[in-house]
Amino acid sequence: MLAFNVDAACLGDGGADGVEFMRAFDTAATIISERFQSVTPYSWKIKKKLDIGSQKLLRESIVTVHKFADGIVRHTIDQARSSNNMNEDLLSRHNILCFELVLLVAPKHPEVENKIIQELNSVRERTGKRIGEVYGYEELKLMNYLHAAITESLRLYPPVPVEIMSCVEDNVLPDGTFVGKSWGTSYNAYAKGRMESIWGKGCDRFDPARWIDETNGGFRGENPYKFPVFHAGLRMCLGKEMAYIQMKSIVAAVLDRFVVEVPGKKERPEILLSMTLRIKGGLFVRIHERT
Repeated sequence: MLAFNVDAACLGDGGADGVEFMRAFDTAATIISERFQSVTPYSWKIKKKLDIGSQKLLRESIVTVHKFADGIVRHTIDQARSSNNMNEDLLSRHNILCFELVLLVAPKHPEVENKIIQELNSVRERTGKRIGEVYGYEELKLMNYLHAAITESLRLYPPVPVEIMSCVEDNVLPDGTFVGKSWGTSYNAYAKGRMESIWGKGCDRFDPARWIDETNGGFRGENPYKFPVFHAGLRMCLGKEMAYIQMKSIVAAVLDRFVVEVPGKKERPEILLSMTLRIKGGLFVRIHERT
């Protein structure tokens, strides 16, 4: 919703459209994911044909999602027409995915949060920015540690934990493995980000320093095949750099002004396997102004 500058009011109570949308979206994502985990993988096709059970609920949920999304698109187009500005970049808004750092990772690692705050203070001193002012592109480029912290959170908590594809024709993988036409293939980015054989000892430890170049203090990226959160090769995400700009912008804006506390932060939250990574029951936090 942030991409369209619309407050969906998803955290409200009652029957607000945004609340219904989020419930429907989560329900649809869960039911679709369950198709790949079912002992009888084709049973969902029978339910869909008869319009019963989970597939009936999925159809109803998709209708709710489409209705809400269509309404936002129509509202945005009408606004653009009324202001004679059809060229506004709808994707220049903040990316909601960055909250996995603000609301999940940073509060559990105060030393990391302190380093981010120190970096923000340093950037403001160098650029003359005041707290509350929006950081521009040049200021965001100076935030190397914040970039590293976001990347490290994406390594441990990739927004899309499992990527599933279908082979369009017979092929052979670089290691010699044959993959036939119409075969299903998948890789688990969540598991891959925690493998000692890939990331070494301490692979399950949140450590933004692994992304910092010790010689100049700048950000040091990794081979995208090692860190496939944004895919790799011909399937590399075209919006990767824009996503980083959006994530850094909103994390900086939040941590500049607020302190985020996670009750029971020593406990690891239960992660739900779905199309997108989610925390079971949501994540409860306390937020108060930074002094």
